Amino acid sequence: MSKEKIVLAYSGGLDTSVILTWLKEKYDCEVIAACCDAGQGEDFDAIEKKAIASGASKAYTLDIREEFITDYIYPTLKAGAIYENDYLLGTSMARPLMAKKLVEIAEKEGAFTIAHGCTGKGNDQVRFETTIKALNPAMQIIAPWRTWDFQSREDLIEYAHQHNIPIAQTTEKIYSRDENIWHISHEGGNLENPWNEHKKDIHVLSVEPEDAPDEITYVTITFEKGIPVAIDDQKMDPVALLTKLNELGSKNGVGTIDIIENRLVGMKSRGVYETPGGTILFQAHRDLEKLILDRDTTAYKNIVAQKFAELCYDGLWFTPLREAISAFVDVTQEQVTGKVKMKLYKGTAWPVASQSPYSLYSEEFATFSADEVYDQHDAEGFINLFSLPLKIRAIQKQSLEGVPEAQKKKFAKKIIKGGDFKQ
Repeated sequence: MSKEKIVLAYSGGLDTSVILTWLKEKYDCEVIAACCDAGQGEDFDAIEKKAIASGASKAYTLDIREEFITDYIYPTLKAGAIYENDYLLGTSMARPLMAKKLVEIAEKEGAFTIAHGCTGKGNDQVRFETTIKALNPAMQIIAPWRTWDFQSREDLIEYAHQHNIPIAQTTEKIYSRDENIWHISHEGGNLENPWNEHKKDIHVLSVEPEDAPDEITYVTITFEKGIPVAIDDQKMDPVALLTKLNELGSKNGVGTIDIIENRLVGMKSRGVYETPGGTILFQAHRDLEKLILDRDTTAYKNIVAQKFAELCYDGLWFTPLREAISAFVDVTQEQVTGKVKMKLYKGTAWPVASQSPYSLYSEEFATFSADEVYDQHDAEGFINLFSLPLKIRAIQKQSLEGVPEAQKKKFAKKIIKGGDFKQ
């Protein structure tokens, strides 16, 4: 009789290495390891071999980098979605795609259970499970961190040593990290006390701003309909383009933030995030939109950007509202085509020049020099009409100064009945 199959979201790290062995012990099951290459920079052949050596009956390694960029990062970039004005959603965007791949593998293998290594205190458990339920509500889910007796990663390290599971973590260096082609996050360790400044050795992708070169780096990014397509006029595929921007941003110490954020599960957490290329892209895209979008569209887009960020952070990617917001965003991006020159220097990335065939900026109208297209005398009439409500309110206040309260009520009744307001 064949054993039940469980598809495990496997990374080869501490948690999932322990979980693979733990699942086999507890459920006497067949474990299929599924690892997604979202740009972690790992040796995925080694991870696959490790999974098999650890007892997995089969191991999948899927290269999802380009799909991650085109179907998740770019929609978020076009929306301008930043969670709590800080976090560029690196982990949040990746989880729905990874969960989607888990469902596809489970359906292919005839498995009815998916396991993951997300903790019961984190956001990722929600992101994985809401996606799984949205795509296949019949799928069962096992979340060991919510059921087993281990209380900490120190416990996992001890279990791994007892079962001869090869791991890289130690109790001295115990940051919890998540990396992909967009970013790397760091949590735990000395970061759990918000009074501790994060240490320089925490960096994986980038350098501290003070350690960045003293020379300025310029880079020009070309966008087509809100999507980056070229660097310094050289066309690139999505993976190559983001990789190049990561290199430039990392070298110049761009994109590292140390923040306190509000988790969906109700607590605050502290994290250090390195997002070098993504930070450059967000700044450049925002600057190009300023050249092209009108004021009302920009203002409304800022409102939906906040909601988009919340939906993504909360694991609600596969929802009608997120799809509707993306449809609106795509309309706003129809003319977001052009170039932005970015200046990188010691931890900062800011736009210094931009151009677009769809620019609403007109030098003829905006100039402070003499021009023939704008009659400054017209401004007087505009101001008179624009300020009319304030003028009427001021006249009303003056008319009622010194008037007894009883008399004010009589005036109010006359106004309601359409009578004359004058005394």
